[in-house]
Amino acid sequence: MAKKGIGNLFLGVAIGASLGILFAPKKGKATRKELKNKMLELVDKAKDLSVSDVSKLVEEKITEIRKDLNDLDKETVLKIAKEKSEVIKEKCQELVDLAISKGTPVLKDAAIDVRDKTIDVMKEMIKKLENIELETKKN
Repeated sequence: MAKKGIGNLFLGVAIGASLGILFAPKKGKATRKELKNKMLELVDKAKDLSVSDVSKLVEEKITEIRKDLNDLDKETVLKIAKEKSEVIKEKCQELVDLAISKGTPVLKDAAIDVRDKTIDVMKEMIKKLENIELETKKN
């Protein structure tokens, strides 16, 4: 039972440190590098423990977390952003359609401006995410 408690403690520390670094107000590349370094530090510390089962458990969990973070950076965020972008574009078009059918030319023009600006923002956001993905693959 003591081994399990120690393993859970280290797992909690690893997850907490990972989340803290991930949500810190730094650039993505710097954050990912710092997170990688912290995980390597934790792996080194876990290797020094006298209880090999705990050390192995911590290493496995860190590997899982690292894989999930890499998957999130490379695939999931971009996929979700693209899907949400399409939903938002559709809603903007619905707004334009509503303005055309129920409103005045001024309302129509304003709705078209909102739609066009939203599409520009979505394209820029996706472009940035794609660039982050390319940078991550290079490193």
